[in-house]
Amino acid sequence: MADPDIGVTPYWELTFDADGDVDGRQRDRLLAEAGQRGVRDLVVFAHGWNNDRSGATRLYSRFFEPFPALAPKARLGYVGVLWPSMRFSDEPIPDLPRSVAADAEVAAEVPATARPVLDKGTRHALLEMFPGRATVVEQLARLLDQQPDESASLEEFGRLVRLLVEVRPQGPQASFAADTLAEGVPESDPEMLFGDTVAVCGEFAAALAQVEGNGAVGAEAVAVAPRLWDGGKELLRQATYFAMKRRAGTVGERGLGRVVGQLAEAAPEVRVHLVGHSFGARLVSFALRGLPEGVRTVKSVTLLQGAFSHYAFAARLPHDTRASGVLHGQQKRVDGPLVCCHSRHDSALGTIYPLASRMAGDSRSVAGFGIGSVLGTKWGALGYDGVRAVKGTRSFKLADALTAQLPTSGCVNIDAGAVVRRGGPPSGAHSDICHKELARVVLAAGRIA
Repeated sequence: MADPDIGVTPYWELTFDADGDVDGRQRDRLLAEAGQRGVRDLVVFAHGWNNDRSGATRLYSRFFEPFPALAPKARLGYVGVLWPSMRFSDEPIPDLPRSVAADAEVAAEVPATARPVLDKGTRHALLEMFPGRATVVEQLARLLDQQPDESASLEEFGRLVRLLVEVRPQGPQASFAADTLAEGVPESDPEMLFGDTVAVCGEFAAALAQVEGNGAVGAEAVAVAPRLWDGGKELLRQATYFAMKRRAGTVGERGLGRVVGQLAEAAPEVRVHLVGHSFGARLVSFALRGLPEGVRTVKSVTLLQGAFSHYAFAARLPHDTRASGVLHGQQKRVDGPLVCCHSRHDSALGTIYPLASRMAGDSRSVAGFGIGSVLGTKWGALGYDGVRAVKGTRSFKLADALTAQLPTSGCVNIDAGAVVRRGGPPSGAHSDICHKELARVVLAAGRIA
């Protein structure tokens, strides 16, 4: 029987906590039923920043909708991964506009002279993601609402952000923040969280002004003045995403990777196809690192607007030969291709992400970079310009990828900008992923007839 929220069948869910522990009943149901239901190809999708089950399942429903018609003879099954992340209310849900009711609620809370603020939905999401921090969230909301002029208030705001996200977490999440590994070089505290808060907020404010001005230059440029407290809210957003980034790696390696291994034992004939959006792309990629030795049932991986380093799979970084990507070589765990769909219309990954990554210390040097090509080259996201520095990577335009036969192994970049292009500040096209063409990419990558 089809899940009423999804509309495809058979459909299962896998729910993980922040440390990667899975809901045992859901896992056992999948392990018992996948083979019994005659599933040959199982598409496993991990969401990015959606803060509740309803947001994630809306995404899965829209993305999975074309599959039965595109592959009517395939014996398909579907899995929706649910993990504890969140969405700021000014971030769109993938391919869905904000509801009129939500817009009205936010507008009622936001005085014309007080921007930015934390609306009720975002405050609730922060409390869901960081339980026990109600006082901190209210203090952050108050500062954003009042926007005091003195720099001491911004420094206090930075202190509260550090307290909220627990920069040095206890338990397994501490090991999953970095995107690069270097020999003999100790990890440093993120500049974004331990540097000069006023300066950091100023950089974020300038980046937001660039995005709001559409990134135009010359005669087409739109003059938008940076607003320091806009940068403060962006600091909170990016610090929250820094915590989600850790969780995505934790849930992927310690959670989903193990479940895929258990499924390989219970139903070895089931071919698994991993799909992830944004931080969900990071999650399914880290699942490769968590696969038990010898498991070869993952037949394809498709990354949609992946929010992690374009050097994550590199054996050596171009700017630091001591370092490699944290997932270097993991594409070899796939018995098929690892496909990265990217778009230059994604301003969240093209401008804000590189700046936040630099400030999070994902590489060794943080000085001397402004917003622009050098910053993007060193700190870029693979959802913006594809997998970098991996020998043998093939690249296609979307139209060509849909008519050609994709490689049977290795990394494959697909420029999806022809369809992933709609959206406004601050994210651009980051969430514009529910397209039949991208469903066809998943089927082609997995050689699903």
